[in-house]
Amino acid sequence: TQAILSRRWLDIESAERLGRLDPGAIERVCAEAWPEASTADELHEALTSAGFITELEGRRSAASEAANAGDWGVLLEQLTLERRATVLCLGEWRAWVAVERLPELLALHPGAAATPPLCVPAEYASKAWTAEDALVELLRSRLEVLGPATPAALAFEFELAEPSLRGALLTLESQGYVLRGDFTGQHREEWCERRLLARIHRYTVQRLRQEIEPVAAADFLRFLFRWQHVDPATRLSGEPALAAVLERLEGFEAAAASWEQELLPARLRDYDPAWIDCLCMSGRMAWRRRAAAPSAGNAAGPLRSTPITFLARQRQWPAEPADSGSIELSPHAGAVAESLRRQGALFTEDLIAELGYLKTQVEQALAELVVKGIVSCDSFAGLRLLLAPARGRSRRSRRRGRDHAAGRWVLVQKRLPTAPAPDPLLTQDPTGALETCAWILLRRYGIVFRRLTLREPSLPPWRDLVRVYRRLEARGEIRGGRFVEAMSGEQYALPEAVGLLRETRREEKTGSLIAVSGADPLNLAGIITPGERVPALTSYRILYLDGQPIATLQKKAVQFATAPDPANAWELRNALIRRPTAA
Repeated sequence: TQAILSRRWLDIESAERLGRLDPGAIERVCAEAWPEASTADELHEALTSAGFITELEGRRSAASEAANAGDWGVLLEQLTLERRATVLCLGEWRAWVAVERLPELLALHPGAAATPPLCVPAEYASKAWTAEDALVELLRSRLEVLGPATPAALAFEFELAEPSLRGALLTLESQGYVLRGDFTGQHREEWCERRLLARIHRYTVQRLRQEIEPVAAADFLRFLFRWQHVDPATRLSGEPALAAVLERLEGFEAAAASWEQELLPARLRDYDPAWIDCLCMSGRMAWRRRAAAPSAGNAAGPLRSTPITFLARQRQWPAEPADSGSIELSPHAGAVAESLRRQGALFTEDLIAELGYLKTQVEQALAELVVKGIVSCDSFAGLRLLLAPARGRSRRSRRRGRDHAAGRWVLVQKRLPTAPAPDPLLTQDPTGALETCAWILLRRYGIVFRRLTLREPSLPPWRDLVRVYRRLEARGEIRGGRFVEAMSGEQYALPEAVGLLRETRREEKTGSLIAVSGADPLNLAGIITPGERVPALTSYRILYLDGQPIATLQKKAVQFATAPDPANAWELRNALIRRPTAA
């Protein structure tokens, strides 16, 4: 459903004509919108996004027949012990509440008692909620997960009189957030969140057309191999293809050494390192460490394993790199950083001449600054030279004359240069940056859901991303639904990804063997497939057979998920350890 089509629902008469909605479509959307939880973290996410969950709803969800549904009562007990949730009681009314939403509920029901009592963190307790504002925000959250509901039913869930709740509904209606009509054909006034209603309408219109069925995790991985050009049938070649590959990998953090050793050769048959140097020097892409890990302290780790990402220079990103003023540096690194701060971009030779250091001292200082997310280079060759073993580095540099070709070193800005500069309002409100991140994930995976984001721990919280995806779906730019089996929560997809997923599911399995590095974004073993996760290390590898992980290489030891046929063991082992080659 396009956003323009949605606008005609603003008048009540048009909305009431939607009363002829398919009951099956309504039931389907309500099931998709209602959160699922199999872990305490997922239940906490559900409580935060829904505003609160009544005890009756919690028991009903715990008793559901969903294979991945956990015992919500047990999960709630775990959250209460961790002081992350509580049960709010007012007479016979009982609601499960996350600590982040507790101030809103207490503003609405100041006489309610929390069991156990919680101390709300200052960042959530600092805002003074009025009962009216709290009701509007809680009702907004509730309607995101409910589907069509009557004012009487909502008043019962909120333990409020219907007239007081109707005022909040009218506020949301004036904002264009909800619509009212007789959606279920029960001849009574109902209210529904606009995005869910758009989805119900689309399902109704398309109910005679076969919808894509959810695919198994193995089929989803087969789709990803094709989507990311790792499948031999879709692997790319040529310098222009590098931009398409990096578009899929943009924003992904992988060990510095893994990019040219594993990730890029796996997707480009004839990868040439000069291509990425040209792409960076042209100003289209930039590489950097987005932010040093807080747990890393002030120690400089090894450069080869430092997570590096590629970013399009014009994009706005929510995460900011570390500030060199807040990190303790070695004397040489501090001097290099100060020189770059005073004079701007400099070649390595310029730093050597100005500071009077040995070349190895300057290179070690630059490596430390890269590890701590403080500097970058306008060519990837600069990082490549630092990654090369010290022995033989000078000889290769002289032979190829690449010291100047390595580019200039610069301090990483709080924001990469953009043209034109972003609207100041965008920097105050992170919505634009979140939408950028949401689109990056869609381009990387084609289809996104909460569990998939576990692969990238530096991402914004899923609850923030999912709000962006809901808005994009309402605008008709992406599709929402259930695309992959056994993955809880909402799922969103690019329209072109849905077509490729359908095509992949229909194709007969051919026994295709594909191996990827542990540093690859397609290292999804233990995340969307059963079994243990494989650490994201460059030297570790995973072998997939038709999308199923069947073997891993960890600590130089090959481990099979099940004992292979002796006749095929050598072939499988060879497929696992064989690495992609580059030009």
